[in-house]
Amino acid sequence: MDTGPAIAIRNLVKRYAGFKGGVGKLALDDVSFEVPQGRIFGLLGPNGAGKSTLINILAGMVDKTSGSAEIWGFDIDRDRRNAKAAIGIVPQEIVFDPFFTPAEVLEIQAGLYGVPKALRRTMALLREVHLADKAEAYARTLSGGMKRRLLIAKAMVHSPPVLVLDEPTAGVDVELRQQLWELVRRLNGEGVTVVLTTHYLEEAEELCDRIAIINHGRLIANEATRTLVEMAREKVVVLTLDRDLAEPPQHPAFVKSERTAERTVEITYDTDRMNAGEVLALLQAQGYAIADVVTREPDLEDVFLHLTSAPREVA
Repeated sequence: MDTGPAIAIRNLVKRYAGFKGGVGKLALDDVSFEVPQGRIFGLLGPNGAGKSTLINILAGMVDKTSGSAEIWGFDIDRDRRNAKAAIGIVPQEIVFDPFFTPAEVLEIQAGLYGVPKALRRTMALLREVHLADKAEAYARTLSGGMKRRLLIAKAMVHSPPVLVLDEPTAGVDVELRQQLWELVRRLNGEGVTVVLTTHYLEEAEELCDRIAIINHGRLIANEATRTLVEMAREKVVVLTLDRDLAEPPQHPAFVKSERTAERTVEITYDTDRMNAGEVLALLQAQGYAIADVVTREPDLEDVFLHLTSAPREVA
């Protein structure tokens, strides 16, 4: 397949069975979107939004209720074998036998996928994730970051064109997170389409070309990352004044106005109704001179919180 999407989700529904015949939880509610080839695609949502259910359906671990899903052009029902061969899943949980070495872990996984010994890339993959020097060490002796890198290598043993990373940097330190970001970019540069789920919104904003957001089982956004960020309507300006401020200024366009120090006020305002110049003019009209101004541009977190704050509808 040359031009089609890497993943195509159409009208996907998953309702889990209820207790004693009752109505079960609706985990996915008519979800449709496509993941373009060659991109780093973000899949975001709060806990319980349906992300893991969707990934498990793609992995063949959960049966959908209705709808369809294709991976690299292969329907997950009609062409299950090829669909599974086209995707690698890196789970959030660290799962492999601690008594195997990294080399053994990759060899076993390649065997499960039917990769002939002559075509296996065990040492090449370990070099790719900077674990070649640990090839014969017991997996239980690896650090947490090494184990996460080993999981990525494990998911790539059959050379899938699509790689799904489920919370790959959960619980890791800043340095390791940067290393994993570098690895993701390198894999993507080699032509692998990457689907990334994460709770670190700055991670999604940094890495992803496009982002879909799921909330309460429904797709509520699917846009280019920059387009999503530009949807943010609120902006923050921190003003340091020439003298003490008795009360924070108020205006209908202000979302929040708070005095954070004797001469400092932090104002969150609606950019659809006011600009930064008008905020400054308002303070100056009250007789204050502005000693310093700091602004904070809206980011993906602002958009995410706005979009996912809607109340849940009962299915």
